[in-house]
Amino acid sequence: MKAVWTPTRQYIESTRLFRWMSRLGFTKYEDFLKASTDDIAWFWQEAEKELGIVWNEPYKQVLQLERGIMWPNWYVDGRMNIVSSALERWANNPKTAQNPALIWEGEQGHIRQFSYKQLHEDVCRVANGLRREGLQKGDIISIFMPMIPETVLTILASAKLGAICLPVFSGYGADAIANRLNSAKAKFLVTADGFYRRGKKINMKEQADLAADKAPSLEKVIVVRSINSEIDRKYSRDIEWQKIFSSEPLYETCMMPSNAPLMLLYTSGTTGTPKGAVHTHSGFPIKAAFDAGIAMDVTLGDRLFWYTDMGWMMGPFLVFGGLINGASIMMYDGVPDFPTPGRLWELTEKHQVTHLGISPTLVRALMKHGEDWPQKYNLSCLRVIGSTGEPWNPEPWKWLFESVGKGRIPIFNYSGGTEISGGILGNVLVRPIAPIAFNSPIPGMDVEVLDDEGIPVTGSVGELVVMQPWVGMTAGFWNEPERFVKSYWSRWKNIWVHGDWVYRDANGYWKITGRSDDTLNIAGKRMGPAEMESIIVEHPLVVEAGTIGIPDQVKGEVAVCFVVAKDKKNESESLRNDLLQLIATKLGKALSPKAIYFVSDLPKTRNAKIMRRVIKSAYLGKDSGDLSALENPKALLEIRELGENSRL
Repeated sequence: MKAVWTPTRQYIESTRLFRWMSRLGFTKYEDFLKASTDDIAWFWQEAEKELGIVWNEPYKQVLQLERGIMWPNWYVDGRMNIVSSALERWANNPKTAQNPALIWEGEQGHIRQFSYKQLHEDVCRVANGLRREGLQKGDIISIFMPMIPETVLTILASAKLGAICLPVFSGYGADAIANRLNSAKAKFLVTADGFYRRGKKINMKEQADLAADKAPSLEKVIVVRSINSEIDRKYSRDIEWQKIFSSEPLYETCMMPSNAPLMLLYTSGTTGTPKGAVHTHSGFPIKAAFDAGIAMDVTLGDRLFWYTDMGWMMGPFLVFGGLINGASIMMYDGVPDFPTPGRLWELTEKHQVTHLGISPTLVRALMKHGEDWPQKYNLSCLRVIGSTGEPWNPEPWKWLFESVGKGRIPIFNYSGGTEISGGILGNVLVRPIAPIAFNSPIPGMDVEVLDDEGIPVTGSVGELVVMQPWVGMTAGFWNEPERFVKSYWSRWKNIWVHGDWVYRDANGYWKITGRSDDTLNIAGKRMGPAEMESIIVEHPLVVEAGTIGIPDQVKGEVAVCFVVAKDKKNESESLRNDLLQLIATKLGKALSPKAIYFVSDLPKTRNAKIMRRVIKSAYLGKDSGDLSALENPKALLEIRELGENSRL
């Protein structure tokens, strides 16, 4: 892999990462990176100091491993509340009190802006309103909300009270919501009447009511009038948001043990029920703030905008990663290409965004509108583009880097997960960046690539693993400790197996080729599905592709590809043959797929990951398991029918 963006010496020395490691006595990043995992207790102590984390009672020990590596205890006996670090210290400082903390724009163009002082005052009002309605320390409050300011107010207010927040994706149906409410035994649910999507009102309260009917632990449903829509049916459990917000401010903040639960983030798999990752006051927020502030270079006065949902990890990442660093967080509730394909770039220019976070899937969708749209806007404010969600294909990465960023803006490829609280791998800004790759583990993450025998490998694909604990590592799954151990710690003793299939080259670049359980093994050769998909999407008539491996009597396994063409009229035998020839030329005939199918859409999660395991189960006629995370489950019907026809 060859670098296309190389920082100048002046640029390197301007970054927070370089300035921090210099103060710690390091002149070379390689030495600093090694030191960050040689002594993880030292490193994470220095990290929380650099972030200015506020402690009510200092911790006595950075790390305790009495229960083993799977159950680390960070910042032992320290007492704190993360709201003090994310909000109160900025609001109570005359120099920063009037700085913008939250900037919001809705799809209809309405804008709301909050200074740190105002956001603090509003959070205190909401906290008192929730307390008066009976929310107590340790209670679980779920948030089924659009990306609106009240969502942030609720997260911070519940944390201030010592309650545990459970964000749920705003597009979920009633069953998916109810599953999470019941798993956590949530006491409160905060929801909205609805939101706008492509100019149409989407009813949210109806799904919330259906879910609440199935959740016996739920006592109260708080309703925000986001679009002033008529609500057909009201329940005795319903409380208007205005009643909560009209309370007098509660300035007292509940001080918590550092390892007290702050938040539950549920992740879905293709089998089994969703898993509730437990995150603490000194876990998720510190890791998110470190990755945003030190790795991505978000600092006081910057503007961080990640296009996401609060039900996904990057939503809380936006809140804590931005606010702990004293930045402004930008939220947009709407479709990024409505009413014009330039909406995302318009938002970036209008609100002077310095750090923009998007996904490869979103970039592929915006690419089809052409490069004229981003060029209509002045994007000189942008310093870093963040990318997460799934592996890149070269063409969309190149389009983003060249057509949008003009070769000037580094793309911070970022991969980790809900259970990580942020990233395992990234593109630190003190090293050159190559297309679709990662240039380093995030400091503090002791990362390796292991083969089947557990031996570290370079120059071939292997399992991505983490050898030591880190701040932000989930404190298990809610009420399911055995499932947590089985999910991440069962393959090799005391080694976190993340489930990604990774290639690391001799130059220090890393590339994720897919989930390790998606890996293809064709005639004894292992390859990630992204390798074949990247070749397919090079063709100008292809939008995206998904590749799976299916059993074969001769080769053991063969590839089957599902392709979304740019236009229905492009779906032809000629295009299929072109793609087969392209794959044979680049990978060899032995690795050519058994079949290429044209489909109207690929099944993706609501945060834009292609669900290859679900594609495979549908094509083979097997149970697809939990589909609550899917954005478009109807796409499976087409794939299932193709599989049935192939077996006739």
